[in-house]
Amino acid sequence: MGIATESQQEHKASSESTTTEKKRWTLNDFDIGKPLGRGKFGHVYLAREKRSNHIVALKVLFKSQLKQSQVEHQLRREKRVYLILEYAAKGELYKELQRCKYFSERRAATYVASLARALIYCHGKHVIHRDIKPENLLVGAQGELKIADFGWSVHTFNRRRTMCGTLDYLPPEMVESVEHDSNVDIWSLGVLCYEFLYGVPPFEAKEHSDTYRRIIQVDLKFPPKPIVSSAAKDLISQMLVKDSSQRLPLHKLLEHPWIVQYADPLAFTRVD
Repeated sequence: MGIATESQQEHKASSESTTTEKKRWTLNDFDIGKPLGRGKFGHVYLAREKRSNHIVALKVLFKSQLKQSQVEHQLRREKRVYLILEYAAKGELYKELQRCKYFSERRAATYVASLARALIYCHGKHVIHRDIKPENLLVGAQGELKIADFGWSVHTFNRRRTMCGTLDYLPPEMVESVEHDSNVDIWSLGVLCYEFLYGVPPFEAKEHSDTYRRIIQVDLKFPPKPIVSSAAKDLISQMLVKDSSQRLPLHKLLEHPWIVQYADPLAFTRVD
């Protein structure tokens, strides 16, 4: 990931001698194309780096929007910040799931195994994502998943109490505002696995209060359709456990019979 900024001194900087070797990118280094989407803090565009012709995603963060979320202290004089990100050619996994309704067990297991490996890497770096969901997973040109949007991520050195993320994927400890750790990502991955196979999150309800209740009670039900193997249900049940210390560890998940039988060992996940 690269970073370029536009500050109040931008015009002054642009008038300086161009003979000085560039040490960072500016907008002039890119051809900016179509919009790819918009997020909480800004917009994302398709772009091409002129020198290499490399295709990237250009994320524009607006300080005015950051102020609304009280995170503008992370900036100084910048008016805008531009993040140069790897481009995921096939977009959000959410849209693919909407198109397919639900995934085959082979595809679901491959995605879950790939995400487990990526989360093992993140947790090894003392990072909890805390917002794993289809909208935050991108699909590359070869069909590989890329974890994106680390806006709610934190370091694991201290246990947390903040409730954050998306309701359908929140674990009981967040709903009840008690301390949580990296095991929240295991819960979210379990919710995701269920949604891959059934097309809906497991605790979804018409009213938010009912969703909260179902999460706290771990009111987990497996509908008769679509048909899902008992091995897949077993894995989900071992991940969606109220006591976070009893959830199936990610390294054990990779050894689960369902993953061993169905996951494509050649698939991989990138972390952006």
